Amino acid sequence: MTGSDVRGVTRAPSAQIWGPLVALWLIWGSTYLGISIMGRSLPPLMGNSLRFAAAGVVMAVIIGLAKGWRSLVVTRAQLRSMAIMGVMLLAVGIGTVALAERYVPSGIVALLVAVMPLWIIVFRVRAGERPAALTLAGVALGMAGLAFMVMPGGTTPIAGSDTDVVVWSLAVLASSFCWALFSWRSSRYDLPSSPLVVTAYEMLIAGAALMLAGAAAGERLHPDLVSGQAWLACAYLALASLAGYSAYMWLLGNAPLSLTSTYAYVNPVVAVFLGWLVIGEAISRDVIVGLTVVVGGVALVVTGERRR
Repeated sequence: MTGSDVRGVTRAPSAQIWGPLVALWLIWGSTYLGISIMGRSLPPLMGNSLRFAAAGVVMAVIIGLAKGWRSLVVTRAQLRSMAIMGVMLLAVGIGTVALAERYVPSGIVALLVAVMPLWIIVFRVRAGERPAALTLAGVALGMAGLAFMVMPGGTTPIAGSDTDVVVWSLAVLASSFCWALFSWRSSRYDLPSSPLVVTAYEMLIAGAALMLAGAAAGERLHPDLVSGQAWLACAYLALASLAGYSAYMWLLGNAPLSLTSTYAYVNPVVAVFLGWLVIGEAISRDVIVGLTVVVGGVALVVTGERRR
């Protein structure tokens, strides 16, 4: 059944939602590992700048060849809206994650990002909506799972000191609030009707913003010093940007935001597992318990939204 959520967005039939949603869970869950590997020899801000710039160019070319180059023409107001979204979601959100992963394990960063659905519920309540009881229960259970994973014994830093871990963990929490806020506001902006056009512009704008931020921060790109693994990770992240962000923008316009935001619960499961499997990040007993509880929270949120 179709309908509209509190943002006035038309919902697609539930069968159409599941493909993009599951893709989003898996693709974005794997990007934390990719960012960690890329950051070993590519400067974090400039590395992600290259990733988004490449993905944006490829997306624009695909759109131009498939639908005609005029389909890429946008108004000044639309460009301004996409600039806001590109900077606040991608440049700030992903840029902060990339900087944080110099000190904080990738799986833990994913767990910190997972508070995003809590912000969404706060925004919904402030807007006068009363979320389903199962949705609220799922959020509460998911947050309890996160507490199991992040509280015990603190986090062992990859580099630097415990203070670095605290500072960058707080920065990731702030960026997750930023991502949630501007996702929530997305329907208020004047955006092109095509999610693919929006994706192309936002990635190109984010790439330019991150390049400027990297240069201002003193980053320098030396291609001869970059490992093959880092280049492969950058290429994978560019492809993941194309697929994942396109799915995300489509879901923002066609699915309840609380259902779309469940990616923040599932991503830690994928990120923690891949971090352990590929680069040997530790998984404690409490993390396992927490992940189990988080999956239960996702099930409740999904069930609550489907019943609505």
